[in-house]
Amino acid sequence: MPLILLIAALVVLRFFEVWHFAELSWWWIVGLMAFAFAWFEYIEPMLGWDKKKAHDEDEKRRQARVKNTFDKRK
Repeated sequence: MPLILLIAALVVLRFFEVWHFAELSWWWIVGLMAFAFAWFEYIEPMLGWDKKKAHDEDEKRRQARVKNTFDKRK
């Protein structure tokens, strides 16, 4: 997510020609976009990080449900 925010900020700063970003080539921004695409579509799934995030969220929901169930019994 920080990578996407960085790209969005660079696009805005370059578009409005703010400070040194006015001299920044659009190719750097396009390159970052290509890297972000490759990262989220190929590298992250290949490393299994997308499934780990989903599994962690499911585990948190499960623990909250178990805690809620035991709290109601008391």
